[in-house]
Amino acid sequence: MRYVIREKFFHLGEDSVITDEAGNVRFQVNGKLLSLNNKLVISDPTGVEVATVHRKIIALLPTYEVERHGQNVAELRKHFFTPFVDRFSLDVPGEGDFEMVGSLLEHEYTIALGGQVVATISKRWVALTDTYAVEIAPGQDDVTLLASVLALDLAEDREHDG
Repeated sequence: MRYVIREKFFHLGEDSVITDEAGNVRFQVNGKLLSLNNKLVISDPTGVEVATVHRKIIALLPTYEVERHGQNVAELRKHFFTPFVDRFSLDVPGEGDFEMVGSLLEHEYTIALGGQVVATISKRWVALTDTYAVEIAPGQDDVTLLASVLALDLAEDREHDG
């Protein structure tokens, strides 16, 4: 399935909308403006919360947790030293670890499980707001992978803002 994550132009926080390839709104993302841990709430089009993303306050490296229905379903951690590429681990209980690898300069990332690419992420170069195209292989947990892309965006924003 193909999705587009587009940050809202006029917003206070990290508000975004996620559409499918036909332009239908699939999810709304509400970034909590006064949150110390960069909390994002992902809701379906009717407003029902489906997931949250937040930064772990006490962590050596940038670490973000994805929760669904109050349960931690994934943890995104940036690797310590990875010259020339950005590398993250996406720990999912019981399924093995996903690897997210990409280049901030090229704005291209892949998410792989056991060496098999399950998602690709492309960031639009020329846009007034952050825009990501995300293609997810069939049979994957789309919500968790989309939440992980949002966590990646938070981590990159935090790193570049100092």
